[in-house]
Amino acid sequence: MSTTIKDIALVAGVSYSTVSKALNNSPLVKKDTKDKIMAIAKEMGYEPNFAAQRLVSKKTKMVGLIWPTIERVVLATLVTKISDEIRRTSYSMILSVDPIEISLETFRKFQVDGIILFEEDVDLKIDTHPIPLLTYGVSKKDGSPYPVIDANHEQAMHDAIQYLIELGHRRIAYIGDMSPKDPMQIEKYNGFLQAMKKNNLPVENHHLVNTGGLDWYDGYSAVKKLLAHPPLPTAIVGGSYDISGGIIRGLKENQIDIPTDISIISYDNIPQMANLEIPLTSIGVPVDQLAKEIVHTVIQLIEEQNLDPSGKKLQPILTERASCAPPPSLN
Repeated sequence: MSTTIKDIALVAGVSYSTVSKALNNSPLVKKDTKDKIMAIAKEMGYEPNFAAQRLVSKKTKMVGLIWPTIERVVLATLVTKISDEIRRTSYSMILSVDPIEISLETFRKFQVDGIILFEEDVDLKIDTHPIPLLTYGVSKKDGSPYPVIDANHEQAMHDAIQYLIELGHRRIAYIGDMSPKDPMQIEKYNGFLQAMKKNNLPVENHHLVNTGGLDWYDGYSAVKKLLAHPPLPTAIVGGSYDISGGIIRGLKENQIDIPTDISIISYDNIPQMANLEIPLTSIGVPVDQLAKEIVHTVIQLIEEQNLDPSGKKLQPILTERASCAPPPSLN
């Protein structure tokens, strides 16, 4: 008679559910417990019947990810990290760049076990029942029908302003997408304004530059608007990695030295920020941590389906590089 999961559970002294999760390489089982179960399973000659497992469990072991754009470096990096993290589990990932409704219908046809959605529209209404859904976005104050992984953009802006204040800056600009439709951009912009107000710092209208987008050229074009209204700020908070890369190029073309003349700190926290022509000081949840939280949480949602709809709010981390210094008067 072949060895069953129940046989392994009896020898290991754990539940049937724990053995099942361990054999499926679930991140919900501690490493030492998983290693013990895997060793016992090997010793007892256990051979999984994947086809039978899927028929019984009615699970495909697939996660669908809806990707809003293939153009932005940060999202491309995050998707790659999510894919890498999923490969460490027993799950596979299907990626869709189609509009949300088309993507959802595709995932229903493929019978995915769960869906990850990058939420970039405040008016977005989703009905995925009965497929578990996790979003990467902003926690809603009035609650959400599905869990959210929140990178805490507001806190990131407070941390950025506090860092610049400690360097001696008081005249600080914000260059970013102020779209009223994208909840993450709204959160960054409002976080900047709140942080400035909290620290009794003036906010000049011409120091709030709306890029109207999140790409490199949007940041590059914003520099011209900023330079048209002196006096210049001593520091800039950039709304994204791509925007900040454009800001750096625009300032350098106008012979403005970074960080001697103007400091820049950027939202986002990806390794590429260290490789720009001016290594960029950054604030945000590290992309590796973000990917792990997203993958761990969607698997937990699939396997347990009892997550708090409010989701998780993560802690931003500030990474110092070469783009910030005390303002000119203090150098």
